[in-house]
Amino acid sequence: MSAQGNPDVPLIRFNNKQQQQRRSETGNVPDGVAPDGTTNTGVFSRFHSIRGKVRLFGHFFHAQFLLLACVEYFSFVSVYLFVIPLVETVKPSVTAMPQWPEAAFAGMVLILAIASMCLYDTRQREGIKGALIRLMVAFLSGFLAMALLDSLFPLFTEEPSHIAKFVLVAFIYSIALRIYFYKFVDGNILQRRVMVVGAGKRAATINKLRRKTDKRGFELVGFVRTSSEEVVQVGNQKLLDIDDDIRNFAIQNHIDEIIIAPDDRRRKLPLDGLIDCRMSGISITDLLDFFERETEKIRLDLIQPSWLIYTDGFKLNILRAATKRTFDILISAVMLVICSPAMVLTAVAILLESKGRGAVLYRQERVGRDGRCFNLYKFRSMCTDAEQDGVARWAQQNDSRITRVGSFIRKYRLDELPQLWNIFVSDMSLVGPRPERPEFVEQLCKVNALYKERHRVTPGLAGWAQVCYPYGASKKDSM
Repeated sequence: MSAQGNPDVPLIRFNNKQQQQRRSETGNVPDGVAPDGTTNTGVFSRFHSIRGKVRLFGHFFHAQFLLLACVEYFSFVSVYLFVIPLVETVKPSVTAMPQWPEAAFAGMVLILAIASMCLYDTRQREGIKGALIRLMVAFLSGFLAMALLDSLFPLFTEEPSHIAKFVLVAFIYSIALRIYFYKFVDGNILQRRVMVVGAGKRAATINKLRRKTDKRGFELVGFVRTSSEEVVQVGNQKLLDIDDDIRNFAIQNHIDEIIIAPDDRRRKLPLDGLIDCRMSGISITDLLDFFERETEKIRLDLIQPSWLIYTDGFKLNILRAATKRTFDILISAVMLVICSPAMVLTAVAILLESKGRGAVLYRQERVGRDGRCFNLYKFRSMCTDAEQDGVARWAQQNDSRITRVGSFIRKYRLDELPQLWNIFVSDMSLVGPRPERPEFVEQLCKVNALYKERHRVTPGLAGWAQVCYPYGASKKDSM
């Protein structure tokens, strides 16, 4: 009986005898080489590991932007060594040795300046105009950094004008390179070709990705049903017809990665075929791992406790913890000194507006690491009777309780400066999830049972949400 006639039989059939027969017919020759010695164009690419997103130092980077960074760096070094001497009014001596260390250092400064403006960030959504403005700021800051370092520690044997010419020529070159990159490279090359096992609700979440930033690293080939009973929610035009050998299909269609996304994990997956693909070098990835890598988010609507148990991460590292705490102490102490004038002026402004009534600092109970509560300090930005009825309320974007001074200090985050003391005394860290009030934590734990897991780490002054999202003013925003 065919697979369509028997609902208990998966649509993907894997017959070990057929696989063995296929291998015997090819004479057990290596992948990609036919029995007559010719190259098989359907061979699986051995370069799949450098396509899509590449993991370095525990973080994922797009191969496209890594390629861009490498090209820019070596181009900057070449500009310093070979292009700038051609435009100098005084020609260098023929016997002069190339200044390789200086060129390498100057190129690295520019690369770091560009990176600081998030121009290698996979989440950037700006067009070429926005990128050029950031590029201009990056090169200006790079030049100032080199000039400052050279004045403190003489690093360059050339005249300051040499550095200025280098930055100018490198800037012009980088503009041309990035125009070409955004037009012909970004989202067009070095993408992983992925196939999804599953065609139901979970698999459809991949099909709903719309932003270019979320789709930069992969090209979706299609979906494969796990059984005839699986309800298709991805569109029939994207269903793949595979009824024999998934490995053969994957190789012929240059599949780099297979995403496992069935709605019902109790149904039998094509394990023999998936093992065959995995042993052939094709990556097999869980749906949640795929989303975490590509969108840099964890889908709370898809998450399962078993994923947290088996996933990578959550590793205790004493050296890293000690380094992070040392960094927090040093930076918070320095920032308290540097920001003290701004803090004094903010306190005076609050006193003048309230005519000396009410406290300058606002103390609020928040939930910290391991669920312990602590007092978080902020400059008061609301009227003194903001919660006179004792009911905790979310702060809104245009909250009527906010004073005029409070609106200003909230806009520029000056109200958060007293939290440097919370960092210094180890209640908080510079980087971490923002701490919430106990009342809101109780509500959010009811919405998502895994919300309490965020208290495994020390809360922070700034975290992922502050960098990637606007102001949070509801339970939905917190999620």
